[in-house]
Amino acid sequence: MRKSGILLPVSSIPSKYGIGTFSKHAYEFVDFLEKAGQAYWQILPLGPTGYGDSPYQSFSTFAGNPYYIDLEALVEEGWITTKDCETCDFVTDEMYVDYEKIYQSRFVILKKAYEKSEIAQRKEFQEFKKESRHWLPDYALYMTIKNSFQGISWIEWDEDIKLRKPSAMKFYKETYEKEVEFYEFQQFLFAKQWFALKEYANGKGIRIIGDIPIYVAFDSADTWANPELFQLDDSCTPIGVAGCPPDAFSATGQLWGNPLYRWEYHQKTEYEWWMRRIGYCYELYDVVRIDHFRGFDEYYSIPYGDPTAEFGEWRKGPGYDVFKVMKEKLGNKAVIAEDLGFLTPSVIELVKKTGYPGMKILQFAFDSREESDYLPHNYTKNSVVYTGTHDNDTTVGWYASFNKKDKDFAKRYLNIRKKRDVHWEFIRAALASVADTAIIPIQDYLGLGSEARINTPSTLGDNWKWRLLPGQLDDELAEEIRRFTKLYGRI
Repeated sequence: MRKSGILLPVSSIPSKYGIGTFSKHAYEFVDFLEKAGQAYWQILPLGPTGYGDSPYQSFSTFAGNPYYIDLEALVEEGWITTKDCETCDFVTDEMYVDYEKIYQSRFVILKKAYEKSEIAQRKEFQEFKKESRHWLPDYALYMTIKNSFQGISWIEWDEDIKLRKPSAMKFYKETYEKEVEFYEFQQFLFAKQWFALKEYANGKGIRIIGDIPIYVAFDSADTWANPELFQLDDSCTPIGVAGCPPDAFSATGQLWGNPLYRWEYHQKTEYEWWMRRIGYCYELYDVVRIDHFRGFDEYYSIPYGDPTAEFGEWRKGPGYDVFKVMKEKLGNKAVIAEDLGFLTPSVIELVKKTGYPGMKILQFAFDSREESDYLPHNYTKNSVVYTGTHDNDTTVGWYASFNKKDKDFAKRYLNIRKKRDVHWEFIRAALASVADTAIIPIQDYLGLGSEARINTPSTLGDNWKWRLLPGQLDDELAEEIRRFTKLYGRI
C-alpha cells in the first residue's frame, strides 16, 4: 500500500528550554502529521549523545537521551518548578540547539527532580528496573563511573574498573549508589514519556520509523560491559575500527572509529545480543531503518591508531545469517535497508534475499554524465524514496549549489519553471513515483535553505542543531501536504 511520511528529529521539535522533547509540541506535531494525511514519522536514533552530539555515537544502544525528557511534565509532578527551568540558560538562538548549555543545565534540573521524587518508593520504577535489567545496571554504572573520571573514555579508567574486576565493580556500586539510581531515574522518565507519545501517535494512525546504527560507539556502556562482542585485545584496545575507504567525496576516506564486531562469536550465540538489541528497537519503533546495511555483507576494517581510513581492508560480514535468525526469533518485521553508496553484487543480492526495501535519494539522481538508479523512472515498488536524508543538504540548499549542467538536467526532468517551485517539484517526483513509501524531510516541505541542514558527514561543530520555530507548521501547510499526498494515492 502506498504511504508517505515526514522526517523530523525529536531534537528539532520546537519545545521549550533549548531542545525538542516529548512535550505537548511533540503531540502537536503528531496532530500535524494526521492532518497532513501522513502514515509515518521518521526520527533519528534516540540514544544519549556524547562528543560531537551525534545520535550515531551514543553512550548506549539501549538507553534514551535524557535531553528529550519533558521538563514541563516534571513541573506538573511537583518535582521541579517553572522558575527552576527559567533560571537556567538553555538557548543562544531559538533555531539551533546549544548542546554545551543543555549539558551544563539539564542534569542540574533533572537532579532536583530526582531528589524530590522519592522514586525508589514507586512500584512502576521498580518494575521498569526489572524489565530493563539486561542493560540498565551497566549503563547507569558506566555513566556514574565516567563522571567520577571527569568524562574520559572507559579505556583510560583505572585498570581494575576498566576490566570490570569484581572488587572494583562492588566498590563503585556501593560508593555511588545514589548517582547510579539518578541515571536509572532518567531512563525511567525517558521510557515513560516516549512510550506515551508513541502510543498517541499509533492511535492517530502514525507509525514511527526509527534508526538503528550498525555500530556502537567505542566509548559506550555496550563496549565496556560486553568486550567479548568486539574485536578488542586483552587490554580492551580495539584491533580494528570502522569507516569507509577513500572515494570521490573524501581523499582519505571516513574514519568512524567504532569497534568492529567479532562475528564468529555472535554466530555461536545465535546473535543473542543482536536479537535483544533489535527486539528492543521494535518496542521503541514500528519500522526500523538499519543504517549502513552494507556492513552486514562486508565491513571495512581500519587498523586501530591509523590517522585516516586509507589503509583499511574489506572483510566478510555475517551476510544473510543474521537476518535468517532474526526472522526465526522475532518474526517478519518491517525494515528499511540503508543501501546507499557503492553497492557490490553481493550487497545487492543480500538486500534482495532479505526482501527489505532499499532507499532512493532524489538528490543523488541528477548526475548528467550517467543513467542513475536514483531517477524515479528506475524505481521498483519495494523501495523508500526520500528527497534527501539527514545527511543531505535541504533540497533548496542543495539545488542552489548545483553545477549548471546537472541543474539543467534536473530542470528538464522535473519540469522546474520557477526557482520558488524547486522543493515542490522534488516532492512531487517522490510522491508520484512507484515507490511504496515516500519520506520527505520537513525542511523540504517548508522550502528552507542550507541554514536548516541537519548534518554534514565528516564534520564536527555545526551538526544536529537545527530546530523548527514555533508557528512554522500550520493548518495551511498541513492541507497543502494532504492535497499532494492524496493526489498521488498515498492516503
